[in-house]
Parts: sequence; structure tokens; C-alpha cells
Amino acid sequence: MSTHLPPSDAAALPTPPMAWNAWGDPQLAKPLTEDIKGLLDSLLELDAPTPAPTRDEVRLHPSALSGVHLKALTEIVGAGHVSVLDADRLPRAGGKSTPDLLRRRRTEPQDAPDAVVLPGTEEELRAVLELCAQQRIAVVPFGGGTSVVGGLDPVRGQFGAVVSLDLRRFDALLSFDGVSGEAVLGAGVTGPRAEELLGAHGFELGHFPQSFRFATIGGFAATRSSGQDSAGHGRFDEMVRGLRVVTPTGTLELGRGPASAAGPDLRQLFLGSEGTLGVITAVRVRVHPVPAVRRYEAWRFPDFATGTAALRAVEQQGTGPTVIRLSDETETGINLAMTSKIGAPQAVSGCLAVTVFEGTEEQVEARHEATRRTLLAHGATSLGEDPAHAWEHGRFDAPYLRDALLDTGALCETLETAATWSDLEQLRTAVTGALQGALQASGSTSLVMCHVSHVYPTGASLYFTVVAAQRGDAIAQWQVAKAAASDAIMAAGGTITHHHAVGTDHRAWMEREIGELGVAVLRAVKGVVDPVGILNPGKLIP
Repeated sequence: MSTHLPPSDAAALPTPPMAWNAWGDPQLAKPLTEDIKGLLDSLLELDAPTPAPTRDEVRLHPSALSGVHLKALTEIVGAGHVSVLDADRLPRAGGKSTPDLLRRRRTEPQDAPDAVVLPGTEEELRAVLELCAQQRIAVVPFGGGTSVVGGLDPVRGQFGAVVSLDLRRFDALLSFDGVSGEAVLGAGVTGPRAEELLGAHGFELGHFPQSFRFATIGGFAATRSSGQDSAGHGRFDEMVRGLRVVTPTGTLELGRGPASAAGPDLRQLFLGSEGTLGVITAVRVRVHPVPAVRRYEAWRFPDFATGTAALRAVEQQGTGPTVIRLSDETETGINLAMTSKIGAPQAVSGCLAVTVFEGTEEQVEARHEATRRTLLAHGATSLGEDPAHAWEHGRFDAPYLRDALLDTGALCETLETAATWSDLEQLRTAVTGALQGALQASGSTSLVMCHVSHVYPTGASLYFTVVAAQRGDAIAQWQVAKAAASDAIMAAGGTITHHHAVGTDHRAWMEREIGELGVAVLRAVKGVVDPVGILNPGKLIP
């Protein structure tokens, strides 16, 4: 039996900031123009979309949490911080992948957590985990709700119920040390709030993934997030200096001093653990003064191979851009077709790259000039500042376009990987071919776009965006294409995920990534910190 959400069913708890059935803030959503709809229809031959259900038409499977367990949770966190109402369960029923959003558009009963719990202290959190372990209730930690790999799926597994553990109350700047350049932030602090809190001291974290507006500090750590300024500031795991983690068997405080040789670095067990080994409550991070100067320049390359060779040269000589990105020919062309902001005539063909430099006036001048010389020597043509400013202005908005595409009957999703510079072109070709072949077999042509999003001295990340026509069961259609792409990634020497994490979507490829012994190591660690297995079952660990 399922339950409907009646129109009067108001939430009892604070609502997650993102729409229940789409990405982000509904006020920022932008429908496609008629010209763009016509272009897509001519390219993809879209079928008429099925109207999405309204919130009041959504049905959820009823809560399986017993009254006894609800009472026990209420005694721990208080009546105002736990709910079994559908209006609280629905916004935490998953993340924001395309399959997640397509499920929200269906009328059959949907899975959801059986309850939502908002602990406010580590003591409450420990008590919740102890209770859930004793009573065999699964726990899914919830931050900003931005997972795109099934990391928030309310999987009960072998347990009788599953609760969503919302960490929004861990939302403070706990300490700040401007001399050392460190700050301790609660796991529930969002990206914008972190910058606001640090900005009051003249500092910033400088971590800007596409999910920045909604994702949390705890989520950044639990997924090994990588931001768009990674060329200058590094990945989030490089920023982490310490962690506090609550597990069903105890609490860990990890990270002492700027570096240590006291055995293996236990922080690395929990960075990227996706809530399967413990619940991160606080993160000590490296911070830096807000840059005095920012400088922008965009570039055109005749082709992707020339562009990647230029990016490799820049990264390996260490000239220091904060941001450096490169779109392939398809992505460059599609972006030009969909916006007039990148309108320089010489950018109409080839590949667009963006660079941003930060620091003092002297630092920016030196870094910009060194990078500029290298790019020009490797076949780049300068497009000036405007395209780079346009990219920055819209850099968090791409997921809204996906929602608009789903509304037209298109299928749109992203995936990412990374490999060495030597393997990069082979990887791009293999993944593109796998996606196009699988989608062609489903009856749809497709557009596969790619860009280099993060660079390292030895390699880079490739980020793919796929647009096709929905054919039949669109979730199953995408799952076939994603599996083909994942197999191609592994065969071509890539990693199954560079920064989107593993969740449920990549779990089947983990043994190929880390080996049978690697899986056994993860299982052994979980057996110590979570012996009952309540933490985020069905994710990460095969």
C-alpha cells in the first residue's frame, strides 16, 4: 500500500534547499527557448514528453518505522527534530542524478526514507547510531542532497527500516586560526555559508564544485569533491587537515599537525567513504586570504588534441592558473548555439579554453604571463576576457538546463573519469563511442560533449555530458548506456569516478578499480567501525 501526499501535508522539519523534483532553486530554472527546442527536435527526433506529476500526485511507500522506534528517536533528538511525514521524507528520497529525477516524474509508489532525523550534537548523533545498530535500522547521512550517483538512495538492505540522518544542524564555524590558515567547520555548513563565515575574517576556502550552492562541507569530504578552482587550490581532500567522525562503535578525531608519519593516514579512510564507515561531523580545512586580484582570459584551440597538449604543458611547468578548463569541439559548438555570451567570431570553430588567475597583483601578473606564453606557443588564440567572465557567471547553472531538457523529452546526464595524459585521448574516444553506440541501440541519436575539468602533472579529468531522446523506459535506457561507458572507462585505463563518488551507480565496478583484496580491506574496516552494517548500505563497498 502506498500513501499520497495530500495538498495540506506541510513539512514538520526544515526543507532541503533544492526542489524535490529538480535541481536547485526553482526561481533560477530557465525553460528552453522555442529555437533551442526546435534545434534539439531536429537533431534528436524527440518524442512528446509525459507530463510530470505534481507533488500532490506523488505516492510514497508508507513508513516502515515502528511507533516504538519513533518514540525512541524522539527521546534522543526531541519532537521537533524527527518526522515520518511524507512531506519530510520526499525531499530526502534520493539525490539529483537523472535517474533520480526521472523517478520523481513517475506515478508508481516511490521509495523514501522511513523517517528523517536531525541530531544537533555529537552526543545525540552517537545515541541515534547506537539505537539504530541495536534495532537494525539503516542510516543514510544527508547533507545538501546533491549526489548524482545514487549515494542517497534509501536502501534498507537487510534492515527493517531506513532513516535519513540530516546534518543541517552541524552548521557552525567552530574555530578559526588566521595565523596557521586553518578553520574548523561543521559538516552541515554549505559552500556559500562557508565562504560567508570565512569572508568575515578576510579568508576563503575557495572550493567551488558545480554543486557549490547546495552541497555541504561534510559532503565535500565524504565524496572527495573537486572544485572548479582545483588547478590553484587543489581538491577538497587536499584542503582537509582534520576530521571528526562518529561511528556506531565510537568517535574518531583524526589529523594532528600539518603532517605526520604516525602510521597510515587514517583521514584517508573517511575521505571518500560516502557515509559507509562513519558520519563526519566537523572538518578542519586549510584556508587562505581572499585574493586581492582576479584576471581572466579565454582561448581558442583548433582541436581538442592541441588544447590538451597545451594544458599539459601549463600544468607540468607549474605556471599557476587557479582555473584552467578546455571544452571539446562538440561542447564548444553546443554552448555557442545555446548562448550569445560567447560570441567571438574566432570561437565558432575549434575548442574553447578558460583560464582564471588569483593572488596579489604581482603573482597574477607573473602567472598570467607565464601561462599566456605557453598557451600561445602551443597553438592557442586569445579570445580576451569576455568568454571567461561568461563561463564564471553561469558556472553553477548547467544542472538547470538538464531539468529543462527532461521537460522536452530529452535524456541528459553527465559522467566523469580521469586518466594519464598518455591515455586521455584513447579514453575520450572509447567513452564517446560506447555512449553513442548504446544510445543508438535504444533508438536515439546522441550528442556527447566532453571537457577537461581538472588537471594534474600526470593526467587530467574528463567530464562528459550526454543528450539523447528518451526512448521507452528512460531510466533503463540510461543505465545501459552508463554501463557501456563504465566498461569502456575501465578498459581504457580510466578511474570509475574522479569526483562524483561511487554510490550505487559505480559500486559494481569497484572491484575492477581496487581489486579483490582492496574490497576485502574496506569490508574489514567497516566490520570494525560499523559491525552491524547500518551505515549507508548498498553504497561504495561491493
